Amino acid sequence: MSTDPIGIDSRGAGGRPARWWHALDDGRLQCDLCPRHCRLNDGQRAFCFVRAREGDQLVLTAYGKSTGFCLDPIEKKPLNHFLPGTPVLSFGTAGCNLGCRFCQNWDISKSREVERLSDLATPEGIARAALESGARSVAFTYNDPVIWAEYALDVAAACHAVGVRTVAVTAGYIGEAARPEFFAGMDAANVDLKAFTEDFYKKLCFAELEPVKETLRWLARESKVWLEVTTLLIPGMNDSEAEITKLCAWFADALGPGVPLHFTAFHPDFKLTEVPATPPETLTRARRIAMEHGLRFVYTGNVHDPEGGTTYCSGCGKAVLVRDWYEILACALRDGACDACGTAIPGVWDGAPGTWGSRRARVRIR
Repeated sequence: MSTDPIGIDSRGAGGRPARWWHALDDGRLQCDLCPRHCRLNDGQRAFCFVRAREGDQLVLTAYGKSTGFCLDPIEKKPLNHFLPGTPVLSFGTAGCNLGCRFCQNWDISKSREVERLSDLATPEGIARAALESGARSVAFTYNDPVIWAEYALDVAAACHAVGVRTVAVTAGYIGEAARPEFFAGMDAANVDLKAFTEDFYKKLCFAELEPVKETLRWLARESKVWLEVTTLLIPGMNDSEAEITKLCAWFADALGPGVPLHFTAFHPDFKLTEVPATPPETLTRARRIAMEHGLRFVYTGNVHDPEGGTTYCSGCGKAVLVRDWYEILACALRDGACDACGTAIPGVWDGAPGTWGSRRARVRIR
């Protein structure tokens, strides 16, 4: 989707040289990072706000700038099959390359204060903080890391150098040119599949569905990244039985039955405050439809639902990871397999689940 840049003068903002762009014959520079292909004159910022033209180059103005660092449960990302029970060091920057009217992190993703973000952090400083705090992984989250890919990849390299894994929480709105390089730095990803109609994406996200589907297919079929998918169900917008059925049929065929799918509850926020919160029964219905289509690991989120949060063996049906929200209450896994029947459970398992639970702690970067 080609999009006009926003009319904010970026000169003097400063930034690191950006990648994935080229010069056009008319003198503008085209950003090739995401499907928007923003075309910029000198001093203009792209739709995402953090990528800008300065002279004859594109720069990332958010490099090294963060909205803050917190230790979260990995299940909050949500990732249920990746180092369960462990803490993840989470951070983001500002801006976004989607314009979701229902954004649940709008105070971060819609921020236009990137130059005044409080925490300045080098990639090496973040990796060191992860080690010192006991985090098993670092998550690029709160806003979409695709738009600050250069910073995320430098942090990922520093983390991998000291044995810390990395997680991208993203809408998957990334171009073909940047996709392989970006995800090569990630050990796991949770991709938001926001709906399953082009109309929803265009009217509520100012984006397109097909590039997200392309990213999901590529991750599932061509990458080594551990993948889980989340769909936020919004009453009257994307929660019809017909749409959920269509989504699940495509999911099973394109991604396979072993990729976990999370249906999560919406709460009124940002520019969609007139819509009520998602009833728990909507999530239960969606989970049932998904399982009827052969999906083996389907979860509900943002609600109290122990059954919808528990991982069941696809072989014998035993509850192998019993969860209550972010708390793991019981584990029946041995080396990533069901201890009753030996069926392997797809995921990234490294010893027994952790005991981090639902805690959240602020982390200062030295």
